[in-house]
Amino acid sequence: MQQHFEAGAANGANFVPLSPISHLNRAAVVHAARPAVVYGDTRYDWHTFAQRVRAVAAGLKARGIVEGDTVSVICPNIPALYELHFAVPMIGAVLNTLNMRLEAETIGYILGHADTKLVIADSAFTGLVEAAFEFLGKTIPVLTIRDHQGPDAGTDVVCEYDELLTFEPFTGSGLPKDEWQALALNYTSGTSGRPKGVIYHHRGAALMAMGTVNAWQVPHFVSYLSIVPMFHCNGWCHPWMLPLVGGKMVFTRDAVPQLLFDAIAAENITHFGAAPIVLQMLAESPHGPSGPYEPRIRVMTAGAPPPPAILEKTSVMGLDVMQVYGLTETYGHISQCLWQDDWDGLSASEQAELQAHQGVAFPMVDEVAVIDRDTGAHVPRDGATQGEVAIRSNTVMKGYYKDAAASGEAFADGWFWSGDAAVVHENGYMQIRDRLKDVIISGGENISSVEVEAVLYRHPDVQAAAVVAKPDPKWGEVPCAYVELRDGTAPSGAEIIAFCRSHLAGFKTPKAVVFGVLPKTATGKIKKFELRQLARE
Repeated sequence: MQQHFEAGAANGANFVPLSPISHLNRAAVVHAARPAVVYGDTRYDWHTFAQRVRAVAAGLKARGIVEGDTVSVICPNIPALYELHFAVPMIGAVLNTLNMRLEAETIGYILGHADTKLVIADSAFTGLVEAAFEFLGKTIPVLTIRDHQGPDAGTDVVCEYDELLTFEPFTGSGLPKDEWQALALNYTSGTSGRPKGVIYHHRGAALMAMGTVNAWQVPHFVSYLSIVPMFHCNGWCHPWMLPLVGGKMVFTRDAVPQLLFDAIAAENITHFGAAPIVLQMLAESPHGPSGPYEPRIRVMTAGAPPPPAILEKTSVMGLDVMQVYGLTETYGHISQCLWQDDWDGLSASEQAELQAHQGVAFPMVDEVAVIDRDTGAHVPRDGATQGEVAIRSNTVMKGYYKDAAASGEAFADGWFWSGDAAVVHENGYMQIRDRLKDVIISGGENISSVEVEAVLYRHPDVQAAAVVAKPDPKWGEVPCAYVELRDGTAPSGAEIIAFCRSHLAGFKTPKAVVFGVLPKTATGKIKKFELRQLARE
């Protein structure tokens, strides 16, 4: 006989909105005396950090910030920005971390589009903010941070941020009424057109933090080095993860190799996240360790498929690099290249090739699929048939701010469509081949620009590389390589092409090589749309 269960409505006893604020509230008690922040001589334990957050929250309320207001912050990775990741959402406001590498016009656009009520700016960027106001056509109240390790340290620049710390700490729980409530507003990197505003909610941020602990196998009391900019998917949501495990966040302000290596040694760093370009900088720096780190350091990399050559070099250094994949719209990483035991016996190059795959879904993600948009079918596990990466997860954005049309397009048929082309291998691991618009079709053959770029990066003289389609009267289009060389090197285009031909099928080999500094976005991504235009011309 079928049983019928009656249940009452959700109530305070059995339903609490998910939020990373809960993680902080717990850490303030459970991990009270453990270190939370290290920045030079500055050190806070979790109790002190939580009290500072609550004071800042109270100070923001006193300045008139209310639920739903956007607070924009332009600041490097320093403790104040970490505090604001909790203080702003604690009072129901929305955190908008600004990319400090952007030009004034784009900053001005974002401030206007985000309906910003208050700007909090490190004093090194007040000039940029003022220039942004010129483009915006109005001013917004500004609150200044004077960082004691920044360029204005020791000057008479007023630190208005510190004035927030004089308020009696906020005493509420800080939890939202609705876990679907907006927590953060992040803007895409704008590789084509204006950047779009991506809305994060409390539920997604909390689940991303918890899922990362599981996927990365993060133990208690980790020593985490802050490298991933907090304007990039809120530091991949790692700031909201660390309270769960009572870990400490170690800051250097500037992510330059010497400072990073010094911090790794001084603070016994166990974990950090970094884009492939940062891993390349570390692998090639003269300030690196004399031998491999022991114990090995756990590293997460994302932002672009890492060249296998870089993964080989970092492994020799004692860095266990796990590639993850995601987008601004998915709170950062939603798939991982989880290491398999049967990879242990492979050669270093074979391991690096496998590590360059984007892998399988994170624990809190319902599904990451590769789908043929024409048929709606999942592609076979043959490592060859391409489809588009589609995602279903609680860690998919709420939508694009003030852009219902773009939101509807992104969420067609009950999936979030990434715009990335991928294949699925026999073991179920996904591998990105290209952005869909970057696939080169030459004589009816699909060519992955990522595959060709991986070969270019193996050339000892290549610092950076990008491959795009160049119109061709015979083949329709052919691969064209744009190459940025290392200092002191001068290979010819013919030499680069010959190198590629030794590693690739003939039709995949670049038919032209253009040398020069590659155009990049403020997050360091190569602007392929500019290169495609150059190739067409």
